[in-house]
Amino acid sequence: MSLIEIPTRKSSGKTSTLADTERRLYDRLLAEDSTVDRAALDFLRRQLSKAAALSDDLPASAEDLLQWSETRCASVAAEYADYLEQRQQGAPRRYFRNKSHALYFILHVAPTKEVDGAWLAGLLPQWQDPRFDDLLDTYLEELGEGVPRQNHVVIYRKLLAEHDCSDLSGLADEYFLQGAVQLALGRFGGQFLPEVIGFNLGYEQLPLHLLISAYELAELGIDPHYFRLHVTIDNASTGHARKAVQSMLELMPLGEERDEFYRRMAVGYRLNDIGKGTTAVITEFDLDHEVIAMLERKAVFGRHMHSDYCRIENRTINQWLATPGQMGEFLSALERKSWIKRGEAVEESRFWRLIDGSDAAMFGVFNGYEKQLLRDWITQDCPASRPRPYVRREAAVEENFDDDADLLNLEAALADKPAAEQMALLMPWLQPQRHWRPAGLFATRRFIQLRARLR
Repeated sequence: MSLIEIPTRKSSGKTSTLADTERRLYDRLLAEDSTVDRAALDFLRRQLSKAAALSDDLPASAEDLLQWSETRCASVAAEYADYLEQRQQGAPRRYFRNKSHALYFILHVAPTKEVDGAWLAGLLPQWQDPRFDDLLDTYLEELGEGVPRQNHVVIYRKLLAEHDCSDLSGLADEYFLQGAVQLALGRFGGQFLPEVIGFNLGYEQLPLHLLISAYELAELGIDPHYFRLHVTIDNASTGHARKAVQSMLELMPLGEERDEFYRRMAVGYRLNDIGKGTTAVITEFDLDHEVIAMLERKAVFGRHMHSDYCRIENRTINQWLATPGQMGEFLSALERKSWIKRGEAVEESRFWRLIDGSDAAMFGVFNGYEKQLLRDWITQDCPASRPRPYVRREAAVEENFDDDADLLNLEAALADKPAAEQMALLMPWLQPQRHWRPAGLFATRRFIQLRARLR
């Protein structure tokens, strides 16, 4: 097969079933479902078809890519300097109105962040080909080179856990689209090499929103490490942005296929614009809507859990929760009865005292993100309730996973095997669904060691 030939699907003669939703496909790809290939390939082709209809800002010639990347990076730096000047002059935050807004963003982009680098996973078998070095180095750096505190997925999962917002079950399908694209690219990297290179080229360019997000998250008391890490490693001088261009130039064919390769690369680049992007997620947030929607979801589980002792405006809590669509009016009733005192510290609201604290009657009913929504909605950003800026803490002592079952099994499988056989056994553990686990982190470190030795 030619380097740039897109494989065509042969008809099985059977009627195809309905396509997976983005969420289901995402989950199947992460679950190592052996039957997912057909659905994933169809999905990827559909997204590439959509991307082909989009425009882009790429130069006409591959030889101009390096200058394009450097110019783009300089432009972002200038825009960020202007942003900082505006903030110093008293301008408000551009992205996040309050902490719950920031947590909404962190939660809703999690399906993408939790597969960081996945589009490059399919290139691991090319570890002996020096033309792939920049791409593989990029992927291994996304994996933190096997060091837990540097593995991007580990970092992001810890961020979610720290703010008690790890539950992605309530997210709509659209938030899984971009992650599914990245997983599908990684699964078929060998067949869609130009598209993988193009996607990588786009993803690794430093965007303005990354710089602003990191700055404003820190202001709101949220650890910006994940975002700042990408600011440093995605630079156009020596980082992933430059490596993305170099790998493109290294892997382009020298003959008549060169133009077609570049065309397909550009389509892969445009895949970055498929699905809901960072700024779209940020701008869609509406605090009133999110509070009511959250309570509506809770009502389904709580409508039979309350006694009839307490009544709000002659209705029991169970009656308020019984019919969908009543949570907005329920909140208004709580305000009228002074159970909620908006514009004041949350401790002044009786409702808050029922949900916050280990002795609260409804302790554990609301997770950290849900409580932050309620806190910001109640206080209306009163000065006493504003979060303190993030202060970096000393690095925690890393856990010891020596007794992890997967790790022990992998070590046993590698024992006494020649180095080349070990590489084959290690590569499955460097895949998106595994690399952040103890065995995957170990496998990443061993892969790097053996790769250097065998080259």
